[in-house]
Amino acid sequence: MRSAPRTPRVLALLLLSAFAAALVLPTVGAAAGKHRHHRHAHARVHMRKLAGASRVRTAMTTASPLSGTTVSGSVEWRVQISGETPTRVDFAIDGAYKASDNAAPYAFGSGLDTTALGDGSHTLSVTAYLRKSKLASSWVTVQVANAPASSPPSGEEPAPALEEPTPAPEPEPEPTPEEPAPAPAPSSSSVYWGAWIGNQLTGNQPPWDMSAVAKYEEMAHKKLSILNFSAPFANCSSSPCSFYRFPLNEMNTIRSHGSIPFYSWASQSIPSSKEEPNFQLADVIAGTYDNYIREWATAARNWGHPFFLRFNWEMNGRWFPWSEGVNGNKSGEFVTAWRHVHDIFTAVGANNVTWVWCPNIDPGNIFLSLASQYPGDAYVDWTGLDGYNWGTNPAKPDRWRSFDELYKTTYEKIVNTVAPTKPMIVGEVSSTEYGGSKAAWIRDALAKIPASYPKIRGLLWFEKFDDGMDWPIETSGSSTEAFAAGIQSSAYTTNQYGSLESGKIAPAS
Repeated sequence: MRSAPRTPRVLALLLLSAFAAALVLPTVGAAAGKHRHHRHAHARVHMRKLAGASRVRTAMTTASPLSGTTVSGSVEWRVQISGETPTRVDFAIDGAYKASDNAAPYAFGSGLDTTALGDGSHTLSVTAYLRKSKLASSWVTVQVANAPASSPPSGEEPAPALEEPTPAPEPEPEPTPEEPAPAPAPSSSSVYWGAWIGNQLTGNQPPWDMSAVAKYEEMAHKKLSILNFSAPFANCSSSPCSFYRFPLNEMNTIRSHGSIPFYSWASQSIPSSKEEPNFQLADVIAGTYDNYIREWATAARNWGHPFFLRFNWEMNGRWFPWSEGVNGNKSGEFVTAWRHVHDIFTAVGANNVTWVWCPNIDPGNIFLSLASQYPGDAYVDWTGLDGYNWGTNPAKPDRWRSFDELYKTTYEKIVNTVAPTKPMIVGEVSSTEYGGSKAAWIRDALAKIPASYPKIRGLLWFEKFDDGMDWPIETSGSSTEAFAAGIQSSAYTTNQYGSLESGKIAPAS
């Protein structure tokens, strides 16, 4: 196995007047088409989509302020950088750029006037840049509380403020006009809903920390019916590689919550790279990992309860080591490898596994042909789609795209041509705050899915800060409220599946 190159370490600290605490900064890097990493909580490492770009790894600390810190009045907001020296640092509030500073100590003007933000939840983010690329980003969510004090008794004047006057805030940019979200059409069909939740809510991610689910459900005002988590085949950070067993305890934890486990499983190792010569599709086809796969499948069968298995997702792109055209993989090998793994599960009788084939959206028709990557109806139970609205976020600037712009053409290709008899689940979806109204985007998407996409019978929100992107619903108070309002629709099911019988998972009725 080839080892990853060593890279500099960068630590950014976001300081507010009432506290000074270090923020956890995600790993940052560039990739072709799209780039996100998915953390496996056991190994505490990253699975990454790379395109030969250098990676910057940042230090982590447990002193990060979590969502809910309360601030008021004028507060100091500055950034300390250790490691490489950036050429500038950008400051943004609720996803909207506000100011830059190009010299240490990096500060937001003479202070942040929280009275201009309005009471409630707000996200403060910072991004540091080198000459040609982004170095690191970080966020903190704060609760602004500037409600006026009770009126003084009659005849008394309130005491004058002793603080220096705060400069007026910069005007907010005009929001991008959007069409109103359609009302969902009456339907007897239901949509499973849930999320892939990161560690920003509690310091750890579920199902290893189910209190993060509780916090997410508190924001959504509804219990989720599915929960995503993930692992690769193996951890090869030391020799020999250690292989991840069937996650029995985690499956039971999700089931006891009344939700359906959704497991994203990848034929790769960590530390991750797009080039992993010991984990090529040809290795899977040749039976190199048959003993491991058979053991995993047998444990799944013995557990006996239904769960979704999303295997080697987004195969039509070229950012994962299981895609054809990268890592020495040849045309036709994806389907052959998928069928080989599926056949092992069938041979041991693991009929409680619901197989999810989940490509990436392809509105520009630039990725591998969907038909060439489809294993066939006998090998797939549900189809899926992953797709994001990247907007104009500096981490990966694109343009603002509606849910329809992103999903419609690929959805229609799958349901009309590739797999017309299969239900579909959205495996990953989210929007940035940059370039438009994230709240309006969420309202539109949650209304459109049950109204205009009848084959979509499941939805998983990507509830993680990842690669400099602001994906979670809590990046602004309006986005949180929009998600909570949209998910209240009776079209989205709640956690009522703790006693789901064995066998394939059917769409909810």
